[in-house]
Amino acid sequence: MPVETPDLDQISNPADLNGLTPEKLGKIADDVRSEVIDTVSVTGGHLGSALGVVELTVALHAVFDTPDDKVIFDVGHQCYPHKILTGRRDQIRTLRQGGGLSGFTKRAESEYDPFGAAHAATSISAGLGFVKSRDMQGNDNHVVCVIGDGSMSAGMAYEAMNNAGSDGSRMIVILNDNDMSIAPPVGAMSHHLSKLVSSRSYRGLRKFAKKMVEPIGLKIPAKKAEEYLRGFAMGGTLFEELGFYYVGPIDGHDLNVLLPVLENCKAMMNGPILIHVVTQKGKGYEPAESAADKYHGVAKFDVVTGKQNKPKPNAPAYQNVFGASLVKEAQKDDLICAITAAMPSGTGVNLFADAFPERTFDVGIAEQHAVTFAAGLAADGMKPFCAIYSTFLQRGYDQVVHDVAIQNLPVRFAIDRAGLVGADGPTHAGSFDIGYLGALPGMICMAAADEAELVHMVATAAAIDDRPSAFRYPRGEGVGVELPEVGQVLEIGKGRVLREGTTIALLSYGTRLAEAMKAADMLAAQGLSVTVADARFAKPLDKELTTRLAKDHEVLITLEEGSVGGFGAFVLHHLAEAGALDAGVKIRTMTLPDVFQDHDSPAAMYEAAGLTARHIAARAIKALERGDVNEIDRIAALGAG
Repeated sequence: MPVETPDLDQISNPADLNGLTPEKLGKIADDVRSEVIDTVSVTGGHLGSALGVVELTVALHAVFDTPDDKVIFDVGHQCYPHKILTGRRDQIRTLRQGGGLSGFTKRAESEYDPFGAAHAATSISAGLGFVKSRDMQGNDNHVVCVIGDGSMSAGMAYEAMNNAGSDGSRMIVILNDNDMSIAPPVGAMSHHLSKLVSSRSYRGLRKFAKKMVEPIGLKIPAKKAEEYLRGFAMGGTLFEELGFYYVGPIDGHDLNVLLPVLENCKAMMNGPILIHVVTQKGKGYEPAESAADKYHGVAKFDVVTGKQNKPKPNAPAYQNVFGASLVKEAQKDDLICAITAAMPSGTGVNLFADAFPERTFDVGIAEQHAVTFAAGLAADGMKPFCAIYSTFLQRGYDQVVHDVAIQNLPVRFAIDRAGLVGADGPTHAGSFDIGYLGALPGMICMAAADEAELVHMVATAAAIDDRPSAFRYPRGEGVGVELPEVGQVLEIGKGRVLREGTTIALLSYGTRLAEAMKAADMLAAQGLSVTVADARFAKPLDKELTTRLAKDHEVLITLEEGSVGGFGAFVLHHLAEAGALDAGVKIRTMTLPDVFQDHDSPAAMYEAAGLTARHIAARAIKALERGDVNEIDRIAALGAG
């Protein structure tokens, strides 16, 4: 039964919020919060962060003239209230579903989303771009960037602030501090001071004081006196040094404070402003307030109890297999340490941290720093495992090249979320790491076909001490194979054959191996003999195995959950160099499609990508020009039934 939201029902777009009293806006905020809770209980998604910015989002749309004024959300996972208020309420229960609303801001979705996001610390840089464009075009709209305190650990945010502060660009940055990590306690005095320093009278007095002290040589001391007074009172010294006029901290859930501060800052026509807003993750929903980490991203849940409806796993999650395996390796080797960039539980590093807290480093949302930090550890003899999502490691690629690969340092990259990621969509899909790491001289690249192989690859990476290495594994649970008690060190650059045949060869890199085995059964049902091999390594490639598969079969198909230009390209390059293509073998590469795939269920995404057993078998038949594709579809339908 839908929740009752009588005040929100009167709002069709942000303009309807203009001129309403704080009390009325508070009621609307309460309705928005109820709508978010009810929606996410059905769709799943980022709950805690969305609940924390309800009042702030209402206040922003009430004070600023969006979409002419630009509100840019950093990361964008807190944007559900924003979507509800900007004409998308009727679609909100399609959130993160196939064909529905994105879980992040998305330019193609609405004019109220001026900049798409999903990675941290992009908002201020993008906002500065909007500011400069505005100024060059002679416009006078406002640009507001909303960035969380977690994103402030990323150097990109400070690079942008330094740029904006140095030239006095007129923009507003709202620091959404939901961890109380920067702010002193928020209370009546802080609220009073925030309203005071953003007011016209205070700014006038400030200018008057400067004029009075300059003639007697007290310009610098007076400036410093005010700066440090405000710094001690409100924590603003750092931001003032970067050239921002600091306002805060203020209670981000009190509209009686938020509205006048935003109005005052909107009226300031010169220079960048930083408003420090303190909020509570999960605000207004007790289960999320008491367990912010568990309710950051949630599955469908029961609104009354807060219990999440997570299906019972059939196999352990890959990241937990990694974490447990790394613990076992570290028990044998005191030099092993682990690094994560603000994703300890997402990567499984939390398990390592529980066992070896002194050897675990969470550097925050700072992937570039994480990579070079790992390089420093490796240069001094440690054995660092740098666990970063594939899509986030892209942000540290220069450091992988310059600080790790060129120096040939034995940093081990544990690449989580390799491949498709379902509801998180293209911003989080690990599509490119095979190509971008495989291009680097000396890099060892592995991909786990299942959770048992992941255990072996952790052990293998631990044993590699003369060059950098990487192993990739997907999001979610494994395929259900038996896990080895201890990992075995694999021979570098050697694959394995799981099934021998004579006509068709399926060479898989990574977790499409299970689908390759199913495809082989489908083909065998039509009397076609199939070899299935697991490459294990993209670099160094098993040249002997690859050449034999090409020479001894009529068709060779490579499989990977990665983009064009990855494993299949490496195989083709080798076979061309070896002259193996002259034998007339028909080679087909099956990769992720050359598009950014939109969010959907994992099954639907694999179907759209053409990487299921049915697609593999059909591709083999078409290349071989023997067999019945319709029969493959019939067998697949029987299996699905």
